[in-house]
Amino acid sequence: MPKLKKLVIGKTEVPPGETREINLFVGKQFDFTELYMPVKVIRGKVDGPRLFVCAAVHGDEVNGVEIIKRLLAHKALSALKGTLICVPIVNVFGFNSLSRYLPDRRDLNRSFPGSKTGSLASRLAHLFVTEIVEKCTHGIDLHTGSRYRTNLPQIRACLKVKGTRRLAHEFDVPVILDADAIDGTLRQVAYERRMPLLVFEGGEPLRYNEVAIRSGLAGVLSVMKSLGMTRNKGKRHRKVTSFTAKGSYWVRAPHGGIVIIKKKLGSIVKKNDLLGIVSDPLGNDNIEVRAKKKGIIICHTHLPLVNRGDAIIHVATFERTKPLIKSMEQFDDRFEDDEKI
Repeated sequence: MPKLKKLVIGKTEVPPGETREINLFVGKQFDFTELYMPVKVIRGKVDGPRLFVCAAVHGDEVNGVEIIKRLLAHKALSALKGTLICVPIVNVFGFNSLSRYLPDRRDLNRSFPGSKTGSLASRLAHLFVTEIVEKCTHGIDLHTGSRYRTNLPQIRACLKVKGTRRLAHEFDVPVILDADAIDGTLRQVAYERRMPLLVFEGGEPLRYNEVAIRSGLAGVLSVMKSLGMTRNKGKRHRKVTSFTAKGSYWVRAPHGGIVIIKKKLGSIVKKNDLLGIVSDPLGNDNIEVRAKKKGIIICHTHLPLVNRGDAIIHVATFERTKPLIKSMEQFDDRFEDDEKI
C-alpha cells in the first residue's frame, strides 16, 4: 500500500486513521483572552478526497453549525475513506457577537484569500485558506439568508469547474444556481484553484430551521458518498431531482410601507402573479407587487417594514417550471416530517 500524504493543520499532524481536534489561534480580544477557530479532522486509514465543510463565515448564520455538529455524530463516518475537515465557526468574532461581520464591519466573505499582514478580516481569511482550503480537494460552505431574509435550501456553485455540476446534483435540493465567482469570496478562491466547492444556502440568520438543517446534513452525506468517502448505511431515500436555474431576479419594494407577502418560500410563480402588497399603516394605497418572469421563490424578506427599493423576494427562473412542482413535492416529502437523517 502506498504511503499516505502527510497532513498538518496548525502545528498538529493528523496520521491516517486518527481524529484530532485543533484550535487555530486567531487573536486576542480587548481583555487579552485568546480566541481560536475550532477544527475537527477525521482521517481515514485509506487515502481519498480531502473535503472541508465549514460554517459561520458570516457569524450570524448558525444553521451550518448545527449541520456540522450532527455530521460529526453520524454513523456514516465510522468507516471513512479520505479526510473530512470540519470548521463549524470560521468567523469566531462575528459568531460571539451575533453579527454577520467582523468587529471592523468587514465582510469575511469579501476578504478572501486574505493577507497575513492585512486587516482583521484579511488575516482571518488568510488563516482559513492556508490552513484549510489549500490542504483539501473539495469543499462545502454552509450559509443562510442574510439579515431579515430566509432562503429556500439551494446550492450555488461555479458549475464550470470540473466535477462541480455532478456534486451539485448529488446534494438533493431542488434548485441549483450557476453562480459567478465574486471577488473576495471563498467561491472565488476555490474557482482559481479549480476546486469543486458547493455553497449551501438554507434558512435565516440567528435561528435554527429544522428543514434547512436536515436537508443540509443529507446533502453533505450524499456528496461524501458520491466522492467514495462513505458507504451507504441505513434507510435509502428517494433522491430529490435538482434543476439548474436559467437565472434569477429580485423583486423590490416600489415605495416604503408595510409589505404582506402572498407567496411562500418554494412557490412556483408565473409572470404577473401577485407576490405581495405594500400599503401604509392605515391600509391605504395598496400597491401590488407582481412577478416579472416565471420561476420559483428561493428567498423572501420576513421583515414587513420596507423602504423603497428594498429587496422583497428573490425568484430563480427556468425555461420550464412544471418539473419543479414534482421536485418540491419530493423535497417536502423527505424533509418536512419528524424523521431524523
